[in-house]
Amino acid sequence: MKNIFVINGGQVFGHSGGKFNQSITEETHKFFSEQPGFEVRVTDINNPYDIQEQVTNYNWADVVIYHTPVWWFQLPHDFKKFIDVVFTAGHNNGIYKSDGRSSDNPGINYGTGGMLHGKKYMLTTSWNAPKEAFTIPGEFFNQKSVDEGVMFGFHRMNAFTGMKPLEGIHFHDVEKNADVVNDLKRYKAHLNKIFIKQETPLELTV
Repeated sequence: MKNIFVINGGQVFGHSGGKFNQSITEETHKFFSEQPGFEVRVTDINNPYDIQEQVTNYNWADVVIYHTPVWWFQLPHDFKKFIDVVFTAGHNNGIYKSDGRSSDNPGINYGTGGMLHGKKYMLTTSWNAPKEAFTIPGEFFNQKSVDEGVMFGFHRMNAFTGMKPLEGIHFHDVEKNADVVNDLKRYKAHLNKIFIKQETPLELTV
């Protein structure tokens, strides 16, 4: 039995209704609920949540799946708050014990104090930006991928806890040229590839 903890970071705010990430979250829950050998828990950051329960979810999970839009090249502010309060509550409580350094030699071993070793996570993001903005020379992101560029800090955050990344998936142009039907098909195929067809889930190097 694998335990899957799904976090919907698709905040409802301003002109954003969070519908795309809600659809992706629902597809994730449906996928794992229909597969033998998986148990799934879901948190939606738009709904009230108990902080300690979320810490427990991280400790319970074998895999954490994050769904988030990217707003102004960062996480939505309520999703960032979720991370801040839950990880703070997880200090010496299953998420991390320290930054890993010792007072004897404080210049080394930073980021080695996580307590979630052996666990994995997967990231999905949704963008107004088209995928070409990341790949074409001279376009906005200077040919830096989502994982190498804007979301690099997010990956380092999870590395700080000791978790390893699985190959994620990113959805582009979801405002001006949305194709939700095909995005959901592509996402389901991705889940099959990572969790069903691979004997060993594909890890991402970040």
